[in-house]
Amino acid sequence: MLTRVVTGNAERDGAAHRGWFIGHFVESGARHSDEVEVKWGVHALHETRSQWSLNAQATTLSVLLRGRFRLYFRDEETLLSEPGDYALWGPGVEHRWRSEADATVVLTMRWPSRAGDASEA
Repeated sequence: MLTRVVTGNAERDGAAHRGWFIGHFVESGARHSDEVEVKWGVHALHETRSQWSLNAQATTLSVLLRGRFRLYFRDEETLLSEPGDYALWGPGVEHRWRSEADATVVLTMRWPSRAGDASEA
């Protein structure tokens, strides 16, 4: 339980984990959590995750803060184009993505945070 305020920088704090700065993979301290994972993703124009990925247990929420970000799912795709646009999907949903603007920023949350939950489909 947090008993004090913790401050930091999401981009710097997530550098060791591909942008993820809160989750089970953070060794210790207030940013260690088995309940939630949080990622600060800054993406270059045309940066792509081309492999299908899924989480067996976690629900995922991605919120666009700046830029344009396209998410692909097996049966559909969606474009996050205005700040505040989001996509929410549950466990077992395969996804991949592509940044469609330089310096696109996406805040992604997953819950729960479990080791070994993510896999490539």
